[in-house]
Amino acid sequence: MLKKLSDAPKKSLLDSLVIRACRPDDADGLCALMNLPGVRQGTLRLPFHRPEQIRTNLNTDAPDDLYLVASIDGHLIGNAALNRFKGRRRHAASLGMMVHDDYVGRGVGKAMATALIQAADQWLDIRRLELTVFADNKPAIALYEKLGFQAEGTLKAFAFRNGAYVDALSMARLRTPPHPV
Repeated sequence: MLKKLSDAPKKSLLDSLVIRACRPDDADGLCALMNLPGVRQGTLRLPFHRPEQIRTNLNTDAPDDLYLVASIDGHLIGNAALNRFKGRRRHAASLGMMVHDDYVGRGVGKAMATALIQAADQWLDIRRLELTVFADNKPAIALYEKLGFQAEGTLKAFAFRNGAYVDALSMARLRTPPHPV
């Protein structure tokens, strides 16, 4: 008996998702991503990025920093970064990410953040991951809480966005060191 097309398992967006290291040839795709209104709304990015600016930034990363992109069928739909602090804060890093407006809420951010958290825990021995998120970005806050981040404080009038000052939350995820045996 032939299966009807509707009986076939539906392919999930995440089945086609590729998470990989960011490369210099991603500059045009990253520029397009950063210029989207929803991305700009959730980040500190200004409008009208140029690919040349992005290329310069891609060539100045530190050895312990990780820059990832998420793509589907070769099209960039997300970007995430882990930036390790130096000196006495070497145990800590900041995490930031952005997801294409059309793919928000579909698991892309979770996949990128999970990849960075695993690298922080299993490869870089980072004990504290920090991030800042606009206080009105409820979906992002819910995701970060599911991943173990906790709000540590509210940053009043943190940034100027769309003609008004907006608050942000400071959030962190702490990984306790293993107990001595």
